[in-house]
Amino acid sequence: MVSSLSTPAPSRVPLFAAGLAAFCVYFAMYAFRKPVMAVAFADQAPLWQLLDYKATLILAQAVGYALSKMVGVKVVAEHRADRRARLILSLIGAAWLALLGFALLPAWAGPLCLFLNGLPLGMIWGLVFRYLEGRRVSEMLAAMLTASFILSSGATRTAGALLVQHGLSPFWMPAVTGLVFAPVLVAALAVLARTPPPDAADRAARGTRVAMDGPARRAYVRAHALPLALLILGYTLLTGLRDFRDNFAAEIWGDLGNGAPAAMFSITEVPVTIVVLIGMAMLATIRSNLRALLAIHGAILFGALALGGATLLFRLGWIGPVAWTVWIGIGIYSAYAPFSAVLFDRMMALGKSPGNAGFLIYLADSFGYAGSVALMLLRELADNRAPWLGFFTSATLTTALMLGGGATVSGLWFWRRFSLHK
Repeated sequence: MVSSLSTPAPSRVPLFAAGLAAFCVYFAMYAFRKPVMAVAFADQAPLWQLLDYKATLILAQAVGYALSKMVGVKVVAEHRADRRARLILSLIGAAWLALLGFALLPAWAGPLCLFLNGLPLGMIWGLVFRYLEGRRVSEMLAAMLTASFILSSGATRTAGALLVQHGLSPFWMPAVTGLVFAPVLVAALAVLARTPPPDAADRAARGTRVAMDGPARRAYVRAHALPLALLILGYTLLTGLRDFRDNFAAEIWGDLGNGAPAAMFSITEVPVTIVVLIGMAMLATIRSNLRALLAIHGAILFGALALGGATLLFRLGWIGPVAWTVWIGIGIYSAYAPFSAVLFDRMMALGKSPGNAGFLIYLADSFGYAGSVALMLLRELADNRAPWLGFFTSATLTTALMLGGGATVSGLWFWRRFSLHK
């Protein structure tokens, strides 16, 4: 098994199998990251008499994850493909060792362990997507991969919550949950390592995907500075909102007057996944890179409208908490999913210059997860902490406004630049 992860495979797998394997790898990775969020740790005293213990754990993990994204700008763009699978397995293994430390060390060391847990995991998405990018069917493959992070967060938290309900210590639960999903991770990674490279037709349609050195990355950013700045600003707010909803779902449900049963974390994400997957699959039918890129901007704008519209209707009392939760999920992931994969893949394809989308994904993510940390600190360090629900709805409306405006201007920039050059 180890050799199959480190040497070129003698046989290749169909692309559908590669997409399914990518889904399973990333789904399993979330079992090493998210289960800790299912526990309130209400019996733990605030650290330094300042920060809620769970919030401190989440902040520490998010800081590690954000730093990982910054490192990933270079690592994901420049790494050797023949070492990719082994690197993925090594990074997740290091994250599990940090969870073992969380179980064995005193509670005060928990934030350090969660920081070390997040530090390697932030690079997994880009490494997995590098197997799938630059193909005529990249949208279909990306849709499968996207489904993993929509479903896996709720599913792995549900698994963790069930283990605690059956008597497992909350401090041991994250490490045990990771072990439960480890066989899926290793088996799926062995399949993913056999993914064939893009063929000649893929390269003609989507450009050649190669490693990008520092000068190449800087040149691309300079040429696309305005749309990248607008898109990344919106993505920064969106990532903060998504993580806040994800990490404090139990607390938000508590403010809604509905204690969240374990299954609720998964149930509300099913309709979200269906809507987002249909939208992602429809993008694969658009052959023109410019039209596809404009359609992706439309999906981001739809997500912003769903966020703002659903929140206003909820505040007016016209929709209930479950419907609002589902629509917030649809809004977040309708916009977030394209950022995670196909937006930057089509941007690279539009220019046809050699490069890879992983670099752009990690450039955006390095800002996005910094925004996630900033949003949590904004609430935790405020003199009068806002209720979870009130803070979240205000952040949702702000994100909807900035994200929608940025996507509109960015879409117009691409339309003017590339339609006039045809």
